[in-house]
Amino acid sequence: MDSDALDLMIIVPALLAGLLVLLTHVPLGAQVLRRGIVFIDLAIAQIAALGVIIAGVAELDPHSWAVQAAAATAAVLGAVLLTWTERRWPDVQEAQIGVMFILAASAGILLVAHNPHGGEHLQDLLAGQILWVRYEQLLLPAAGTLLICTLLYHMGERLSRLGFYLVFALAVTASVQLVGVYLVFTSLIVPALAVRHYAPARRLWLAYLIGAAGYASGLLLSTLYDLPSGALIVWCLTLLAMLAYAVGPKPGPHSVRPHH
Repeated sequence: MDSDALDLMIIVPALLAGLLVLLTHVPLGAQVLRRGIVFIDLAIAQIAALGVIIAGVAELDPHSWAVQAAAATAAVLGAVLLTWTERRWPDVQEAQIGVMFILAASAGILLVAHNPHGGEHLQDLLAGQILWVRYEQLLLPAAGTLLICTLLYHMGERLSRLGFYLVFALAVTASVQLVGVYLVFTSLIVPALAVRHYAPARRLWLAYLIGAAGYASGLLLSTLYDLPSGALIVWCLTLLAMLAYAVGPKPGPHSVRPHH
């Protein structure tokens, strides 16, 4: 390992991207657990990624607003469809979410089947290329994060199911392109799982701390050892979450699982 080769300035925009994702995904992840729809994030993230793939097939500029619009449109349509399926068949909603995920993933594979760089593009959308995020790419996600955080602060638990799905879809749209599907899921669910037995007043800031430490350590180690950043962040964040859960309070013997 050559420590002189480590340029910490490369990590800064990537870490800022991760923190932007965490700002919205940590509170949304807590709501996902409470609502009992854990796999919605994977489905919506995959549908947003499908929107990006469709924009690529249409040969749109990958850094244009049109691609963002395509991803947002796909995610919002997915959110509306999930709202309808839940009202129509509420007893099998989790299964329907899984079906939507696999359909979106399969559609993406079909759309890039004849693209010589299709496999690489799919890999980027799944695992992300967070280490190569540039500062200018953070402007639109930062504006979206501000809007979503404002909505969550003022509405919070009062959001209807459709409202929650729509806010969720908009949050996932930008984050998928910044960090990839795997990190979207990890950022949403893992911190929320780690702090679920802590006192309510401590959960949010502790979840943010776990997430930020996971991104920072994963980025640092990936730069030091030349390993894929997204995958390493997933592992670092998860290991830190496991540690936080292990040293934290445990549910009592008479704890009752909440009804959804």
